[in-house]
Amino acid sequence: MAQRTVDSENDESATAVAESKKMGIERVAVIGSGVMGAGIAAHCANAGCEVLLLDIVPKGAENRDELASGAIYRMLKSNPEMLMHKDSVERISAGNIEDDLPRLKEFDWVVEVIIENLEIKRNLYVNLAEHLGARTILSSNTSTLPRSALTHGMPHDIASRFLITHFFNPPRYLPLLEVVAGPEVDDDVLNRFTEFADLGLGKRVTMCNDTPGFIGNRLGVYFVQRAIVATLDHGFSVEQADAMLGRPIGLPKTAVFGLMDLVGIDLIPHVMESMLAHLQPDDPFHSIAGAGDDVIRAMIEEGYTGRKGKGGFYRLNTDDGGRVKEARNLNTGEYQKANRKAAFASAKMAKQGLDRLLDHHDAGAAFVADVLLDTLAYAAYLVPEVSDDITAIDGAMKVGYSWKRGPFEIIDSLGAVDVVARLEARGTQIPPFLALAAKEGGFYHIEDGEIHRLTPEGESVQVIRPASTLTVADLKRRGKAISRNPSASLWDAGDGVLLIEYHSKMNAMDPMILEIILEAVDLAEMAGWKGILVANDAKNFSAGANLGLALFAANLAAWKEVEDFIALGQEAYQALKYAEVPVVAASTGICVGGGCEILLHCDAVQAHSESYIGLVEVGVGIVPGWGGCKEMLARLRDFGIASRGPMGPVMKAFEMIGTAQVAKSAEQAREMGFLRPTDRVTMNRDRLLADAKSRLLELAVDYQPPEPHTYHLPGPTGKAALEMAVRDLARSGKATPHDIVVTGELAHILSGGETDILDELSEDDILEMELAGISKLSRNEASLARMEHMVSKGKPLRN
Repeated sequence: MAQRTVDSENDESATAVAESKKMGIERVAVIGSGVMGAGIAAHCANAGCEVLLLDIVPKGAENRDELASGAIYRMLKSNPEMLMHKDSVERISAGNIEDDLPRLKEFDWVVEVIIENLEIKRNLYVNLAEHLGARTILSSNTSTLPRSALTHGMPHDIASRFLITHFFNPPRYLPLLEVVAGPEVDDDVLNRFTEFADLGLGKRVTMCNDTPGFIGNRLGVYFVQRAIVATLDHGFSVEQADAMLGRPIGLPKTAVFGLMDLVGIDLIPHVMESMLAHLQPDDPFHSIAGAGDDVIRAMIEEGYTGRKGKGGFYRLNTDDGGRVKEARNLNTGEYQKANRKAAFASAKMAKQGLDRLLDHHDAGAAFVADVLLDTLAYAAYLVPEVSDDITAIDGAMKVGYSWKRGPFEIIDSLGAVDVVARLEARGTQIPPFLALAAKEGGFYHIEDGEIHRLTPEGESVQVIRPASTLTVADLKRRGKAISRNPSASLWDAGDGVLLIEYHSKMNAMDPMILEIILEAVDLAEMAGWKGILVANDAKNFSAGANLGLALFAANLAAWKEVEDFIALGQEAYQALKYAEVPVVAASTGICVGGGCEILLHCDAVQAHSESYIGLVEVGVGIVPGWGGCKEMLARLRDFGIASRGPMGPVMKAFEMIGTAQVAKSAEQAREMGFLRPTDRVTMNRDRLLADAKSRLLELAVDYQPPEPHTYHLPGPTGKAALEMAVRDLARSGKATPHDIVVTGELAHILSGGETDILDELSEDDILEMELAGISKLSRNEASLARMEHMVSKGKPLRN
């Protein structure tokens, strides 16, 4: 029978190690230990592979592996973290290309990540050829050089196993992977690699034609260069440009100049030079090339290469002991305090639709129109050169550059006819594919619940996604919600699975979500559903309880409403835990506070590898109120994470919850007890819901609910020990006055209140103390100040 206890299940953790072995790529060699090479090596280690990192031998070096060894050391200190778990570094060894090339025969995949110089790359391939195994796949991480140029003169045996595998930086976090093959590449080679990249590395593999810059950089670099031209033409500051070309149009706030700082300004000349050398003479890119070159050259000469250097278009000035963000004047090269309110009035109009922004009559709107309309036209111009599949182009910009919508989706949102009219009014030549879309009514349409796309030939074809993928959006297109309110919905996920979707802001928990949870449990038990899946398509699973709602009630002194909210959450979470059907959650992104607690109450979690899980309530002046304390006490005890004895789990839970520790990956969450040893990890976000559903159907066979936890806790003596530790921290300046108050309530709960080690406590006993603790703290002015600060500023207050 399927139970929710560790003892009743085998350790079926679907780790990336098992996936890599299953797919035939277990050993990876990375040549080039720079930022990108190290990132690829680290992520292959995340996937469970044995990795060899090679670089040149520095002149006069005592340690011939010095460059690769240094890169491995820096992985452990990287921010953002390259490794999903620090132990993964043990899978990486260092070497050099003078001594260690003979070892490559043992490796399944060798990827070159060196300077964007065609001659240097070709020479390296010549040296590698005799050392590769018969089935070793060779690839280049080039971002701009065509495959045809790289394989010129290459022996057929090597060329038949040669791919371009273009990762986006940082490799762990950006899922886009552009792959270019050739007609001579064996299907086995391509299938082996793409399967590994998909399932093992978690990448959205995008097949590209062999053209300069492939898809992402071809359009992304055009957008950046067109923005530079417009910024100089309009006389805008970098802050004004980024404020208008970021969030108002659905791009990250880094927009253009912030993006260049992130990528590295010193890389820009190399990328531009390579792109321009290989583009056709009539490509529209040539008409905007060159603008801003003098600015970028001057910055590189001064050492302003972006975030990896001493700054770029933006820098942090710490001369006066503070951290003041400054922006560079493009005309003078001087830095001044960055204007945080640089957006024009038209930026606010974007909330009503992008067309409202473009129709506004201020300089900001004209600037956006110059950049965006030309970029959309260029996207249409690129079809079918870079790809004849517009979903590949839209997807590349969404997952490679973090656009909310791809260029063809943006055109459809504006109306293809409208975009054509705007371009014609500017005297811009209309690409044939865009004219075709205007005639056909757009690039996408829905037919029988499925998305169809327009081809360059004018046909409508169904968008085909990889097998074993599922999204809530699919369910919405194919049917109606079983039940819905403003914060949550119930969906039929097929095969007898009932799906709970949150759709509040940041998926924050409120009474309406809790009511949907209770409704789902009742429906599942009474109507014969096989199980309940808690999942959504959002970037973040749940940011916890709706603090704004709780703060509003507290400010009105509506204490009963606050307590009713907490009690309702406890009822809903316990109902999930003890439902007569299995419950599985699909975690991804932020899963904190109440978002973490729901994971703790499910039968199993199918976690995306990038799940950031923790109980962070103390940061807003309260304690976990929906069972987080009771569940962590049991997990830390039962999973062997804490030391044995009555105080072990109590002290470990107090440390984790009292310092608001958050796991920065699913594997870290497993080590901390937020995930079970038996919970599974999905590397590819696109496959998360399908994997979670499959897991639920496994559990549904002969399912029985779990037995409740019982506890033997130390009581007042344990609480005194915990409080003493906090007072010591306070004396050393590491704990604030209100930290002492909040952790005092936490210590009372975790130690069991007025109990004795011989007494047996139930889950309800701990829940009662959680409710009393959070009720007391919500009346405390210092706790309310913490909540207010988090709601208004988005970061914790240290009071």
